[in-house]
Amino acid sequence: MPDKVVLAFSGGLDTSFCVKYLAEDKGLEVHTAIVDTGGFSADDLAHIANRAESLGVASHVVLDEIKPYYEQCLRYLLFGNVLKNDTYPLSVSAERTFQAMAIAQYAHKVGAKYIAHGSTGAGNDQVRFDLVFEVMAPGVEILTPIRDLKLSREAEIDYLKTKGVTYEWAKAQYSINQGLWGTSVGGKETLNSWDTLPEEAWPTQLTATGTEEVIIEFEQGEPIAINGTRYEHPVAAIQALQAIASPYAVGRDVHVGDTIIGIKGRVGFEAAAPLILIKAHHLLEKHVLTKFQQHWKKQLADSYGMMLHEAQFLEPVMRNIEGFLTDTQESVTGKVRVRLSPYQFQAIGVQSEYDMMSAKFGTYGEMNRAWSGDDVKGFTKILGMQGKLHRLVNEE
Repeated sequence: MPDKVVLAFSGGLDTSFCVKYLAEDKGLEVHTAIVDTGGFSADDLAHIANRAESLGVASHVVLDEIKPYYEQCLRYLLFGNVLKNDTYPLSVSAERTFQAMAIAQYAHKVGAKYIAHGSTGAGNDQVRFDLVFEVMAPGVEILTPIRDLKLSREAEIDYLKTKGVTYEWAKAQYSINQGLWGTSVGGKETLNSWDTLPEEAWPTQLTATGTEEVIIEFEQGEPIAINGTRYEHPVAAIQALQAIASPYAVGRDVHVGDTIIGIKGRVGFEAAAPLILIKAHHLLEKHVLTKFQQHWKKQLADSYGMMLHEAQFLEPVMRNIEGFLTDTQESVTGKVRVRLSPYQFQAIGVQSEYDMMSAKFGTYGEMNRAWSGDDVKGFTKILGMQGKLHRLVNEE
């Protein structure tokens, strides 16, 4: 009886090569699994399943991780307003970690001796998969044929032809990875520091004109309603907002960052719903949180995003940070108005019972009801005392 291997399978050239190589050259019983984190349609999943079956796998499954992905990760990225380098909502970074976790759990379930993925040796994903597998599946050997064999695309195609596999492996001009928290876009323009992606490279094209307002309702930091329609789960609210906003081609940018393996990299992305939610949530927090809550949230949220990007999601301190971020969301409840127009959006207003800008305390720059002018005189003298003493001593 051959040993079992669970392969993280996408249906593309690399993972198709892995199926045949692991089964016919290594003599293993190959079980493929694809993890859905919000980036596949029903037709996509059916096509990938057909591809796996045609390659002769022992079994193929779809692991639905969309809600766990949100509940265990994306909600904290939203709570923390996390944007890597103040730009990127960590679309792929978060997704790969949860795909790896689901694959590791499935390998335990089927009693696999091996676990495999199709990453090359050139990017972040190899580290994310390997690290999760090391932590969650100790004792299960990791196989990475594409990385280890260092084959060219042409060599992979030639190998598959010798195995009777003759699919049309058209090389896409742009590499696109779609998920619930955004879509990444890579191409020749992102391989240098000067060019930018042309209009036709973006998966979602501009189809809307004029302007439109959308009302996002948050409850303890989570999106629960869009334009008055309340959703059973925040994932549905995210998807509804994406459907409204994406025709305006908002949420596009090119991220420049540091990879886990030490080199710089660029990638384009479009993330209409994630960027709108983060900006709207941040605006609501400005109204309902104190300045020190906002200050310390930012420090910890930046660390959370950095560690998630660098494959450290399973580090226990991440659970500690999640606890802090959750605690800060108790009063982050209310509505945010967002105005959409072609290629841009703006968060323009907030309504919340926890709004500390309430007129009952005073109006900034005009009138206050909480202190007198004499109170301010005394406060200012005390506030400036140390600076005054420092200047006097140093002048002497």
